[in-house]
Amino acid sequence: MAIIKKNDFKKMKEEELKTKLDALQRELMKLNAQIKCGTVPENPGRVKIIKKTIANIFRKQNENQRKEAQIQK
Repeated sequence: MAIIKKNDFKKMKEEELKTKLDALQRELMKLNAQIKCGTVPENPGRVKIIKKTIANIFRKQNENQRKEAQIQK
């Protein structure tokens, strides 16, 4: 799963963000399960990157909701 760059965030639609979010959350669950079982993941630093990307997706979704709310007023 590739990590999303800032330029790609601007281009992505809401549906694309949701599918990317689901995929990243599934990958994070798998990595966390590996860590809990005691096995070392292939790339331990990837956990941090995935968490940051998930936070960025939530931020972008929140910004979109605020823009829609201002438009409706």
